[in-house]
Amino acid sequence: MTADSPGGGWDPIVVPWHLDEQLPGFPVPAGAPEPVSPPLPAGTRTGRMTALYQAVAGAVARSPRPLLLTADCTTALGTAAGLQRRHPDLAVVWLDAHGDFNTPATTITGYLGGMPLAMLTGRAPDLISGPLGLRPVSEHNVVLADARDLDPAEHEALAASQVRRVPASPAALGEALAGLGSGAVYLHVDADIVDSAQLPGLRVPAGAGPSLSQVESCLAAISAAADVVAACLACTWLPGHIGDQRTRAAITRLSGALGAPLTWPGRAGGAA
Repeated sequence: MTADSPGGGWDPIVVPWHLDEQLPGFPVPAGAPEPVSPPLPAGTRTGRMTALYQAVAGAVARSPRPLLLTADCTTALGTAAGLQRRHPDLAVVWLDAHGDFNTPATTITGYLGGMPLAMLTGRAPDLISGPLGLRPVSEHNVVLADARDLDPAEHEALAASQVRRVPASPAALGEALAGLGSGAVYLHVDADIVDSAQLPGLRVPAGAGPSLSQVESCLAAISAAADVVAACLACTWLPGHIGDQRTRAAITRLSGALGAPLTWPGRAGGAA
């Protein structure tokens, strides 16, 4: 898209998947290309996800400034792999109610959606990141905001890491971004960072947290302070809520805070 397009210079890329499960009814903005939906091979879940993220990496590598909309956080692995083709020293700013810093050795549930930030930094490479060709992102170049809901072993792993943990506030994020220098930034936002009372139907609600307006302020501050070369809005609602009007409205607000005024087909004026 061009700077005059509805995406405001961003290229929406829709990845309507939760892990290796394709989700019908996932919201697709007006004017967006066809969603990334490659045929996946039979076999293990991680093998299928690797094939999916290879397709994501290709779409990201072809896009001047990708804005991904997806139903989980593990899609970040494909996003980062695609970005590394142009930005070898990529930094990551991760806004999430959870740490996503588990590994198979620390997880309580075994849920792969709780591991992507750990995998981005080189932990458990055999799962997906190694076969995908993803190079570990230095922990010095990772900022994790909020992460109010952590498993005990995950908390210990983060405390022992060099990941920069900060509150979800524009001031704290601005200070952390100053420590990253002037390199390219991948911005990842899980919708569940928002107070669960404000966004019903989230897949893994985390209770009281920052309001949607506060998260919008954080995104605007990050956009002003950093060279954000790509962003992902992880739309982590349950399947029954993923395509409803309230979901689209939240995505519209979050993308708007990034300068990407998304609109939706089939509505007056394309608005949510």
